[in-house]
Amino acid sequence: MNIKHIAIYVFDPEALRDFYIRYFDATSNGGYHNPVTGLRTYFLSFDGETRLEIMSRPDMTEGSKRAIQTGYTHLAFGVGSHEAVDALTARLEADGFSVESRPRVTGDGYYESVVLDPEGNRIEITG
Repeated sequence: MNIKHIAIYVFDPEALRDFYIRYFDATSNGGYHNPVTGLRTYFLSFDGETRLEIMSRPDMTEGSKRAIQTGYTHLAFGVGSHEAVDALTARLEADGFSVESRPRVTGDGYYESVVLDPEGNRIEITG
């Protein structure tokens, strides 16, 4: 058994699609639009089988983005090395994205940083 995809609602699906393509080497399908509900989606693919579905609807409401809460907490991307974590974190920060946690070794032994995507969703970058 495996996870096929994870879905998140966002206000600007094109901006999020472009972010994940630019910084995390995603590829995107051509998108889907349901004219009845207004739903717009993109499926983003990465190395491996798990995909990220970026969804938007006109009737969405803003949710909490607090770090400590039930539900969605973060997406984690493995980039292969400590140096790659450092480089991607520095690139995202230089391009104006918020770094919540600088690269470090965590108590459970991971080397990681945490950055925010354009809509404030947490992205964990691991070695």
